[in-house]
Amino acid sequence: MRNRRSARIARNDTRAWVMKRRERTRQLIELGGLIAKAGLVELTDDDRAVIFGLLVEGAANLRSKHRDEVLTLWRRRGQRAFALADGGEASP
Repeated sequence: MRNRRSARIARNDTRAWVMKRRERTRQLIELGGLIAKAGLVELTDDDRAVIFGLLVEGAANLRSKHRDEVLTLWRRRGQRAFALADGGEASP
């Protein structure tokens, strides 16, 4: 009974730092889901160094003078992949 009460109190805790922590946790879970959805876990045999290397390479591309073109290309690819994953048709 005591654990249930503690859990209920924790779920309803609205202090600013608790809310920020929950938002960050949700963001990290969603970002991890994107890595899994892209197939990177299977394609790299769950090699975290390779996955991190891919992300570092992507960040380097975003720091280059071609940032806008890279963002446009990746955004379009991502939107098409989301559309296909949701069972919709890919847009051009």
